[in-house]
Amino acid sequence: MTTSKVKPKKDAAKSLEDLFEDCLKDALWAENAVKDALPKMVKNATSKNLKSALEDHLKETKEHVKILKSVFKSIDVKAEEEKCDAMQGILDEGEDILASTEPGPVRDAGIIAACQKVEHYEIASYGTMSSYAKILGHKEAKKFIDEILKQEKNADKILSDLAKSEINIEADKEEK
Repeated sequence: MTTSKVKPKKDAAKSLEDLFEDCLKDALWAENAVKDALPKMVKNATSKNLKSALEDHLKETKEHVKILKSVFKSIDVKAEEEKCDAMQGILDEGEDILASTEPGPVRDAGIIAACQKVEHYEIASYGTMSSYAKILGHKEAKKFIDEILKQEKNADKILSDLAKSEINIEADKEEK
C-alpha cells in the first residue's frame, strides 16, 4: 500500500471550531438515524428486559436530538445534519445481524452486539466533542454534550449487564 497526501475538500475544516461543528452535524444525523432504527430492534427483540432497555434508550435518543439542537443554538450555529457514513455502516451491520439470526436469544444477543457498536461509536464521538467544546470555551455546549455522553455510557452498561446476566446465557443454551 502506498501512502500519499490527501488533498482536502473545498469545504474542509480549517479550524477546530469548524471540525467541532462538523462533528455536531454528524452527531445530529446519527442520532436521528438511531432514532429511526431502534423501533425495529425493539420489534425483533424477544427478551422483555431487552425490549424495555431499548425502548428506554429510544426515549433518550429522541431527547438527544433536542439537546444537540440546543448545542448548536448555544454556539450560534444553525442546526444542520451531515450524513455520518460510520454510523450508517454500523446501522447496516445491525440490519444484517437481524437477517442473519433466528428470532430468540441468539438474535437478542446479536441485537445487543449491534446496539453496543452504536453506543461505543457515540461514546467516542461525544467524548471527542466534549474535549473540543472545553478547548473552544463552549461551556454550555460542553455541559449538554456531557449529559448525552453520560446517558450513552449508561446505555452501554445496561446492555452489557443484560448480555452477561441473561441474554448470552440463554443464547448459549440454544441448539444444545
